[in-house]
Amino acid sequence: MSWFLTNLIASFFLPPLNGLLPLAAGFLVRRRWPRLGWALSVLGFALVLAFSMPWFGWQLIAPLEERYPVLSEAALRDLDVDAVVILGAGRYRLAPEFGGADDVRLQTLDRLRYGAYVARQSRKPVLVTGGTPEGAGSSEAEAMRIALLRDFGVTAQWVEEEALNTRQNGQFSARLLLPQDKRRIALVTHAYHMPRSVAVFQAAGFEVVPAPTAYYASRSGRQVFDFIPRYDAVKVSGLALHEWIGLLWYRISG
Repeated sequence: MSWFLTNLIASFFLPPLNGLLPLAAGFLVRRRWPRLGWALSVLGFALVLAFSMPWFGWQLIAPLEERYPVLSEAALRDLDVDAVVILGAGRYRLAPEFGGADDVRLQTLDRLRYGAYVARQSRKPVLVTGGTPEGAGSSEAEAMRIALLRDFGVTAQWVEEEALNTRQNGQFSARLLLPQDKRRIALVTHAYHMPRSVAVFQAAGFEVVPAPTAYYASRSGRQVFDFIPRYDAVKVSGLALHEWIGLLWYRISG
């Protein structure tokens, strides 16, 4: 229920609802309060337009992705950590091509791919973490364990199946690793998600070496199409805004 309420409330602050709601409210109040109605309508339209442009999404997500640098090949080979921790990012429920079993979503696969690479290069053991936020089926971590072995030939030594959010990823991973004196970890997650993840795992008692992957912000020159609304740009804007809200909430809530 907590996961459901958190995501329900968050949806009002994220695209497309954060633009559609003031747009709809503007139409509803326009007859009685014309100026307010037009102002809300213009605001709503501007938000929908902005969050649909690739350039705008990149401006939101780039500062998050640039917080921690990528690990070089040499750094990976000489990685001084006790374990590689890979964070889950959702399940592909009841996948028909895998016999109806739960599998990993694309974002989780991004993390697994790089996590497997980090583990092979560094020769360090792996922990996967992720529970069942929707409350049914197998855990994210179990789906990750299967995919990691099946697709990349890497065996997860620890499988943490209770965490429902990033904060719990850190807390519950600590329960498994810290009693075994596994304190220094390489943390694998999306580059935009890394600032919040590092803070959470440090608060849980870990020394963290960030291992970011899957960058969204463009690193090429600007093109005219970067300023034309596209459906895929809404996702990038939403991910970035969700992360900024998460950082603010974690700072407020401690």
